[in-house]
Amino acid sequence: MDFNYTPEDQAFRTEVRAWLEANKKFAPPPSNIMADEAEGDWEARVNWHRRLNQGGWVAVNWPKEYGGRGATVMQRLIYREELSRLGLNEPMIGMGINLIGPTLIHWGTEEQKKNHIPKILKAEEVWCQGYSEPGAGSDLASVQTRAVDDGDDFVVNGQKTWTSIAQHADMIFALVRTDPAAPKHKGISYLLIDMHSPGVTVRPLVQMTGGKGFNEVFFEDVRVPKKNILGERNNGWQVAMTTLLFERGGGGGEGAMGEVYELARLAKRIPRSGDGSTAWDDSSVRQKVAEFAAEAQALRYTGYRQLTRQLKGLPPGPEGSMMKLCGTELALKIALYAMELLGPYSQLEFNAPFAVDKGKWSFRMLAARGPTIYAGTNQIQHNIIGERVLGLPKA
Repeated sequence: MDFNYTPEDQAFRTEVRAWLEANKKFAPPPSNIMADEAEGDWEARVNWHRRLNQGGWVAVNWPKEYGGRGATVMQRLIYREELSRLGLNEPMIGMGINLIGPTLIHWGTEEQKKNHIPKILKAEEVWCQGYSEPGAGSDLASVQTRAVDDGDDFVVNGQKTWTSIAQHADMIFALVRTDPAAPKHKGISYLLIDMHSPGVTVRPLVQMTGGKGFNEVFFEDVRVPKKNILGERNNGWQVAMTTLLFERGGGGGEGAMGEVYELARLAKRIPRSGDGSTAWDDSSVRQKVAEFAAEAQALRYTGYRQLTRQLKGLPPGPEGSMMKLCGTELALKIALYAMELLGPYSQLEFNAPFAVDKGKWSFRMLAARGPTIYAGTNQIQHNIIGERVLGLPKA
């Protein structure tokens, strides 16, 4: 990867840095917990999204004709670096900007683009993703939610689960089976469904953290206009794979090193004995933190390899699976080690009295299993790497 920025990239950095410096006071404080679990700061995130949109920064990599800046891969990385430098986040208010927006730009009709893209940018339309079902998670092609042809509409019946942000969503993009007689990967369509339609029910799945970011979504005789199909009927699998490429195609592993720094700061505050020393004075603790730092740095450079493929116009490689697998495992290991450092204080819940750092470490420990499961379980990532990278036989 060429780390020498072009004059255009440098000018882009100067512009985004100046804007963020002038507007950072409007940003919500970085959340201690996962974005889709953080109910309390929803309005703050929506307001920050709208502020970014006013400055033209909410979808920097979208084409200019659709409200973006047409930013290059490198400029997208610069944008994330500048946010990270100030301790700011891209606001998580659903799947509009990163998933359905780019998919609409690629597959949508002009009417679909006109109806939805401006609303996504303005946070007037919040989207969730209707992929997983009770019997179709990692084996996504097994979806059984049915969409039956009925005149100008489809009538949808079925259930989706693990649906992040569904409690706030106005729309859902869902995989539905429109031809039950077709082979498993055929006969699936990609449907845009209004969450306010009669027959749509959302039920929260309360996690052991107490968060309610995941949901079940039920469809009971929900009527959806046929014009809401994205792509061709019975060819939704191809559209769905496009969305998954956007889900797994970005990122450079920026967050892992930040967690390592937080862990180091925690170790420097945990008293070790009555002599005034801290956990950080123990060489074994420093060695463990250094081990995590080495893994985080490796993730970062693996992310750069992924970005290099994008810069060369190559299709996504195995880096996405490697980063998902190693990044989520590292976050889990850091959270578990923080529990060791905290000792009895690790038992205090999030926001409990006397909890260190308001109990964020125990929350992270409980929440850290989730990322190893969603977006393709880590077991599936092991299989992908084994079969497609190492050439091992299928299990």
